Amino acid sequence: MNSNNKPVAVVVGATSKWQADGRNTKLAHGKVLDDSDLPVGVRWGIGGAIAQKFASEGFFVVLTTRTSSNASSLEVAIREQGGDTMIVELDLVSEDSISSAFAQIREQAGDPEVLIYNAGYLEGRDLPPEKELLEHIPVEMFDTAQHIASRGPFLVAKEVLPAMRERGHGSFLFSNNSSSLRGRKRYTGQSLYYPRVMMRTLAQVLTEEYSEHGVHVANVIIDGTIDSPGTRAMPKAQQNPDLIINPVNIAEAFHYLHSQDKSCWTHELQLTPFPTKPSY
Repeated sequence: MNSNNKPVAVVVGATSKWQADGRNTKLAHGKVLDDSDLPVGVRWGIGGAIAQKFASEGFFVVLTTRTSSNASSLEVAIREQGGDTMIVELDLVSEDSISSAFAQIREQAGDPEVLIYNAGYLEGRDLPPEKELLEHIPVEMFDTAQHIASRGPFLVAKEVLPAMRERGHGSFLFSNNSSSLRGRKRYTGQSLYYPRVMMRTLAQVLTEEYSEHGVHVANVIIDGTIDSPGTRAMPKAQQNPDLIINPVNIAEAFHYLHSQDKSCWTHELQLTPFPTKPSY
């Protein structure tokens, strides 16, 4: 248990592929960006904003990432804000890594009160225009997408739901996108998002199975571009800044979801640039 005996919130995917040194940022801009003039709430996208929000609300926040250095500056920011946090390395492609990570979390922090599954991937974005069709998608790319969008949350759920069920409360919240609603053609520069339909279905299944045990499951569909260093630097965002979603507002929505009656509540929420308030 953490030394201050605080409730534990685990953010799986606490960093962003669009942060200043993120993989998408480097792919899109060809370099690492300077984020020193950006508000601290948007520097690490959704995961970073959620981590900061829950820390400010008195949670001990566990930041998971494949490499600790990805989250080191976020860890510093949370501590400077007076929050308690730790970094745990976790690779969602590896069952052993997931098991080891949660063993460490339980030993050093405690059983999670809240699990936010915010893992993303860029597989597909680097394919050229002539490879938009499914027939050109490498199997390895599809496998990675499946690991992150389907197998990964399944394994994570098995690690945290037993304790939540026994305790009679807890939240398992998914960060998802509009491609989980229906299959669409993948255009050049887009990730391979088909598997996210399985993430949405898993959220529905977990709602059906665990709401009667007091566990709240929600699939949060974020339909739009998230403000972060890499996205803010893109021409379309600079031309239409009102069309990007502030991750701080998203973090507020996630905390609100956890704070509600969790025995049996809606499993789905959609966030868009307009209106500014969540639509339930």
